[in-house]
Amino acid sequence: MAALDGLDLVVEERSVFGFLGPNGAGKTTTVRLLVGLSLPSAGRAWVAGEEVKSDALSLRAKIGYLPDVPAFYSWMTGREFLGFVGELHHLSLKEISLRRDELLELVDLKEAAKRKIGGYSRGMRQRLGIAQALINRPRVLFMDEPTSALDPMGRRDVLELIERLSKETTVFMSTHILSDVERVCDVVAIIDQGKLVTQSPVEELRQRYARSVFELEFEEDAGPLIAKLESMPWLTKMEMVTVNGAPALRLQARDIDKAKLELPKIVAASGLTLLRYELKLPSLEDIFVELVAGGGTR
Repeated sequence: MAALDGLDLVVEERSVFGFLGPNGAGKTTTVRLLVGLSLPSAGRAWVAGEEVKSDALSLRAKIGYLPDVPAFYSWMTGREFLGFVGELHHLSLKEISLRRDELLELVDLKEAAKRKIGGYSRGMRQRLGIAQALINRPRVLFMDEPTSALDPMGRRDVLELIERLSKETTVFMSTHILSDVERVCDVVAIIDQGKLVTQSPVEELRQRYARSVFELEFEEDAGPLIAKLESMPWLTKMEMVTVNGAPALRLQARDIDKAKLELPKIVAASGLTLLRYELKLPSLEDIFVELVAGGGTR
C-alpha cells in the first residue's frame, strides 16, 4: 500500500501552512520527502525553487527542519549545539556568533544557553529544535508535530513563536492537533490515507462548511417569537437549548440567505431584548471529522 497517493500541494510564500491528518495519514512521510530524507517512487517536488533530491545540498541551505522528536547531544549546552549546527551549514564564526545570540533571544533560551541540554524540559528542547532549524535563515521551515507532547504552557510558547516566524519565512507545519491549526495557520491541507482531501484558507473552509444554524438568546421568554416563527417556510427546525448555562433558541434554516434577511426583521418586530444573535460556524474539528470520517473529497 502506498504511503502517499497522487498528493499535489502548492504552498504560498511567507504563510503558515497547516498539514493536517489523522495518525498514519502520511504527514511525516510527506515532510521527509520534501526535505530530501526520503525519495518518492514516483512524482517530483520543488521547494524554494529547488527540485528535491537526496543530494541537493543547495536545497538544504534554503530549508530548516524540526522533526517530531528532535535529537540532541545531551552533554552539549544550548550555545554549543547551535554553534555545532552553524558549522554544519558552513557559516563563518562571526555569523554563527551573531545568529546564535539572535535565536537564543527569539526562542527565549538566553538564560538557559549555558546549561546542558540534558537538563532541558521538553518545551525547552522543542524551542532549541526550532532555533537549530533557523540557524541558516531558511526560506522554508518544516515542522513535524511541533507541539505534540508539550504541556499547555509549552504549546502556547511554541505557537506564539510560529506566529512570529511567519513574518520572515514560510512555515510548513504538520500536525494532528486541530486547535493549533486554527490558531496559527493561514491555509490548511487535510490528507487521509495518503490522499489530499481538501486544501483551503482556514476561514474560507469554515465558511464553505457553515451550517444554516442560528442561535439567539433573549432577556425575556422567547415563546411568542417561537409561535411566530413556526409559520416561516424557510425554517426546518426550532428548539430551546442551553448554551453556557443560559437558555437559547436554536433555529435551522432550509434557505440560509432568506433566513439572514428575514430573521432580524422578525426579531426586531417581536419587541424582545436580544442578548445574542449568532450564525454558527463549524470548528476545524467539525470539518475534519466530516471530511475524514465521511471519506469525501472537496
